[in-house]
Amino acid sequence: MRLKDIYIYPVKSLGGIRLHKATVDIKGFENDRRWMVVDDNGQFITQRRFPHMALLQPEFTQSGLRIYHKKALNKYVEVPFSPVTGKKIQVTVWDDSLMAEIVCPEVDKWLSEILDINCHLVKMDEKADRPISEKYAINDETVSFADSMPYMVIGQSSLDDLNGRLEEKVEMDRFRPNLVFEGGAAFEEDTWQVVQIGECMFQVTKPCARCVMVTIDQQTAEKGKEPLKTLSSYRLEGQKILFGQNMIAVSLGEIEVGDPVERLELGMRS
Repeated sequence: MRLKDIYIYPVKSLGGIRLHKATVDIKGFENDRRWMVVDDNGQFITQRRFPHMALLQPEFTQSGLRIYHKKALNKYVEVPFSPVTGKKIQVTVWDDSLMAEIVCPEVDKWLSEILDINCHLVKMDEKADRPISEKYAINDETVSFADSMPYMVIGQSSLDDLNGRLEEKVEMDRFRPNLVFEGGAAFEEDTWQVVQIGECMFQVTKPCARCVMVTIDQQTAEKGKEPLKTLSSYRLEGQKILFGQNMIAVSLGEIEVGDPVERLELGMRS
């Protein structure tokens, strides 16, 4: 098995960026989900409520991020790496609350007009602690603005299996993984406890439960019934539709596309 793709999502729920090489951090890959869009109450905003967010694509520049509209490339806004407002607010991601800094008034204005809601782009302080659930932690790990875990992995064979059951194939971007590997059987990742990818080791924590977001086409922002309908026919466990595995990093370093992926037999937790 080999690492096929590495993805980060600098702004939660906006488009992803494919990397050749990435730095493995406790919170997630460097710059992964370190920014987030919130409403006036600090509540996080995602494609679940605003599918149009799928059309907003970040890219890195020398001074920060540029966010542009996939359907209108002349619509873009520059985001400085370091917030310029000095204004910190309390933000909420699911059941977690923490402080974050509003980045820039011009960015807020641009996003508010695009999404038709008054909103703010905030950045997580690297010193901020958002602990993962004690049930899955090994060394008091923390996470960025991701839903619950720092990393998520999917095998290309798993997507191929799903697409073999669909009338219209879907792309991997529907599922927003950080890591995609090739080789191995469909749902190989379901059997993992610990996996070695290049020089880094990861502990699998729990399957990824899927929601309506996977029904949003990331190139058009249109919603449908698939692939959630088909997944529910063979990937339903209890009340959850599962696809992909969440992970935490237990050793840090760099990984790159092409690195070997090796399943290890023993888990790290007692």
